[in-house]
Amino acid sequence: MMFESKVFRLWFIAALTLWFVLFYQFNQLSFLLEHWYYPAIMVAGAFVAGVTPEGGGAVAFPVLNIFLNIDRTMARDFSLMIQSVGMTSASIFILSHKANRLKTYRPLLLFIPLAFIGFVLGMQLLQQLPVYIMQALFLSLITSFAVVYSFGKHRGSKLTLELSKPLDFLLLLLLLLAGGMCASLFGTGADIILFTVLVTHFRMQEKVATHMSIMLMAAISLLGFGYRHFVDQALTGYQVQTWLCAYPVVLLMAPLGAYVLHLINKEIMLYAIAVLNIGQLLYFLCHNPSLDKLMWASAFTLVLSTGFYILIRSLSRKVISRAQAQCAGPV
Repeated sequence: MMFESKVFRLWFIAALTLWFVLFYQFNQLSFLLEHWYYPAIMVAGAFVAGVTPEGGGAVAFPVLNIFLNIDRTMARDFSLMIQSVGMTSASIFILSHKANRLKTYRPLLLFIPLAFIGFVLGMQLLQQLPVYIMQALFLSLITSFAVVYSFGKHRGSKLTLELSKPLDFLLLLLLLLAGGMCASLFGTGADIILFTVLVTHFRMQEKVATHMSIMLMAAISLLGFGYRHFVDQALTGYQVQTWLCAYPVVLLMAPLGAYVLHLINKEIMLYAIAVLNIGQLLYFLCHNPSLDKLMWASAFTLVLSTGFYILIRSLSRKVISRAQAQCAGPV
């Protein structure tokens, strides 16, 4: 049962009560009815956040920024704000589940501050990039990841993170900083990068890596939300109202996705996400087409797809070699 954990039940009741209070104080039913597409988008977005390594922003950002022509900064902020509820809810569900060992997720105590440093660096250094380049990078990132990973035949098998070489620490440092920078542009992305390195280089089990990527993105979303409000002081009343429109949807749908992860054929879900991302990329290229958009999207897709393919193929070879060694046995 999804509400089996007492901790999760208490969280859900407290978070829902907070939503009622905030909605009564800062929002109106008429605003919700006019902006119905925000909760509608997050029905799918939050479910994706709970069942895959992609955060809800992987749906919210392109739909708002590319399909609905909402300003990139507002789409990024909405992704951070809404994930701060949905992915936090999914994280509490995961941590309170009896089958999960808390020690497994201890590395996140190091991952989170490193990724947040990357987020702050991205906020300071990357925000002036042309919007269409950011859009091309984001869509190429999620599409390349989804397609290559969906058709990979082998997954990681380790239940814990093992850091045996100095280069392992350097690799994690660089990728977590890069993930935080992605989050500063799109409100998501750190989760995809962490998941990829965990299941490929560190050969961790897919479910555990998914859980860790969800929790990382939950923390970065909370910290990013706070950064935008307290440091930049840039969040508007309108953004708070749209956040409150989708708040209860993600509160339920993200942990529901995490729950369904235990029940469904994961391969089918991965194929569906890959098709969704391909459709988003094609729409981006066909809507107000330009040579610049095509060139940047093609270049990003080629580089990222190649990188993901090499990583997945390397993992596949390691799994096959280990299986052959076990079959051969001692001579």
